[in-house]
Amino acid sequence: QVQLVESGGGLVQAGGSLRLSCAASGRTFSRYAMGWFRQAPGKEREFVAAISWIGGSTYYADSVKGRFTISRDNAKNTVYLQMNSLKPEDTAVYYCAAGAGTSILRRAYDYWGQGTQVTVSS
Repeated sequence: QVQLVESGGGLVQAGGSLRLSCAASGRTFSRYAMGWFRQAPGKEREFVAAISWIGGSTYYADSVKGRFTISRDNAKNTVYLQMNSLKPEDTAVYYCAAGAGTSILRRAYDYWGQGTQVTVSS
């Protein structure tokens, strides 16, 4: 069992930066691939970024490539999402998730956090 708690969301102006953190409980955190997803009002939850269990492979949605960076610190049981050059269309609730394999698909992840709100003003 893995419990996930996101933090770091907030209100930022367009062009600004935020770093989201996702703290995981459980000794087996390092065995899980981790992903970030987001959901804007009235829209489906969509893939943002993913990182393999050892951190050697990362994947990004085209909409965030070059602006967002996913990383993890297995010693701290934490995964991060550094978000730069934020745009109003990045406004959403951001969720972290843990799964057995690195994937862009929601169904590949077994554990989800409660989410953290990111709002980007124009």
